[in-house]
Amino acid sequence: MSDQPSGWAAGYAGFAGVMLVVVGFFQAVAGLVALVNDEFFVVGQEWVFKFDVTTWGWIHLIVGIVILASGFGIFTGNAAARTVGVLVAVLSAVVNFLWLPWYPVWAIIVIALDVAIIWALTAHGHDIQQISDAG
Repeated sequence: MSDQPSGWAAGYAGFAGVMLVVVGFFQAVAGLVALVNDEFFVVGQEWVFKFDVTTWGWIHLIVGIVILASGFGIFTGNAAARTVGVLVAVLSAVVNFLWLPWYPVWAIIVIALDVAIIWALTAHGHDIQQISDAG
């Protein structure tokens, strides 16, 4: 086994950073849409979580901004930024799971992206750290 960091690890870190920025942007836009036009989203089924669309708009906007910021933090190569990236991806997945009644296809797509982000940040964490230490 080589002590050289994997070139793939840099790719995974870059992928995760870009996807966090994209998902954060998507979340923020969904939040703005819900705040500007609360009749755009129509609930299909009643779930236990009965927040109104404006509340969901604020949740998505705030979560989106935090995810966007953490995506830019990934590019620093900091281990703490990776940890925050994983945590906000988990938060995003939970928020989108709860958002399923309002926009199911979109929520499932974002959950899938969140899972890919979590995998990219955790699969080669040691290699990513070696790359940032070498740079």
